[in-house]
Amino acid sequence: MLSTGLVAIDATVLATAVPSIVGELGGFNQFPWLFSAYLLGQAVTTPIYAKLSDVFGRKSILLVGIGVFLLGSVLCAAAWNMLALIIFRAIQGIGAGAVQPTALTIVGDVYTVAERARVQGYLASVWAVSSVVGPMLGGAFSQLGIWRGVFLINIPLCLLAAWMFNRHFHEDVTRKDRSVDVLGAVLLAAAMTSLVLAVLGGGQTWAWTSAPSIGAFTTGAVLLAIFFVVERRAPEPILPMWVFSRRLLCATTIVAFGVGAILMGLTSYVPTYLEGSLRVQPIVAGLALAALTIGWPATAAIAGKLYLRWGFKRTAVVGASLVITGASGLAALAHRPNVAGVAVVCFVIGAGMGLLAVPTLIAAQSSVDWDERGMVTGNNMFARSLGSAVGVAVFGAIANSIFGSGDLNSLGPAVVQSGSAAVFIGVLVVAVATAVAVLAMPRTPPATTAVPTTAE
Repeated sequence: MLSTGLVAIDATVLATAVPSIVGELGGFNQFPWLFSAYLLGQAVTTPIYAKLSDVFGRKSILLVGIGVFLLGSVLCAAAWNMLALIIFRAIQGIGAGAVQPTALTIVGDVYTVAERARVQGYLASVWAVSSVVGPMLGGAFSQLGIWRGVFLINIPLCLLAAWMFNRHFHEDVTRKDRSVDVLGAVLLAAAMTSLVLAVLGGGQTWAWTSAPSIGAFTTGAVLLAIFFVVERRAPEPILPMWVFSRRLLCATTIVAFGVGAILMGLTSYVPTYLEGSLRVQPIVAGLALAALTIGWPATAAIAGKLYLRWGFKRTAVVGASLVITGASGLAALAHRPNVAGVAVVCFVIGAGMGLLAVPTLIAAQSSVDWDERGMVTGNNMFARSLGSAVGVAVFGAIANSIFGSGDLNSLGPAVVQSGSAAVFIGVLVVAVATAVAVLAMPRTPPATTAVPTTAE
């Protein structure tokens, strides 16, 4: 719960502080990179950490992740310009790439699928608290002109989480003669960095048809092709091909990608939409966004009971339907801004996400053994991070094509509404595509018997 809190607060606290950050450091058209750089670091490293946790155990990998996240937070608080802050956010992301998936893997190790119906409520409470505290803290720091506090609050949380894990979590990892696919890890990191940078920069930092964009895409594609060749021959591949050949894992990976894109599309642009079209205070915009992150844990807390009764697929179908309903309402409200209305539809979307993300992740985890669970969980989190990064990039390109190069204060409400409407329609399209992936899931009844584990 503590380690989940690190990621949960960081996911909600920054959005409402963006206007103040931009006001001091400048670079309004670069602010999507504050999210994208973090997501890039997280996405690139998650599958590597996941594989290492299957080889060396969960504890050491989690502690390394917390340490890197702490370093990134301190550096972000000391950033002197937008470029430095973007780089330091990437370091934060590299740490988060180990924290969240490893924590979720530990839950899968220690508890059976049936027990997780109860445990999920505890984890959901962390997101519930963070969803309220995060936006309020971000808005408060923004209004007080001390946005650096957004990053400094991570310091005591990181120290406490690391101390608790070191003292109370013990695992008995069976040491086997297993190799680490260093070449595969390097190729995967390099390929994904090139591809994600190409997507993130396209339409924002450079044109889609420019030499940097084409070069990054080409480099990434070539490295990815080499990676797949290497992985077929590696005795311990960093990302084995069976992950993509199993119907359940493939479908849940696509769902995770969609969840990431939807989440970051909304958290990045709902506050901008409200502050730009209604000129509300950052803390008010943060509270409207908090409805999204309140709805998610509210339904995630009961998702366990539902998937034990209905099965994973049917529960996820209900969640996807709620997301589509909420996204449709948000798109309809784009030219009629209303704080209460936006909060309601954000709550509906969040409620759907809780019934969508949780059952699909647990379905994937429960289909494999301990020595594959870290990799499967990491692949799911990798897809979500990648979806977030691509979502921010694509939605950012859509918004910037309408916003232009002006800052938020210089844009008229009509322009902000038009740009936001385009983003919200994009979110709806992603929601529909995610629902299609849910329908492709096989009907897999959840196991309710105990599963052997090496974690104490």
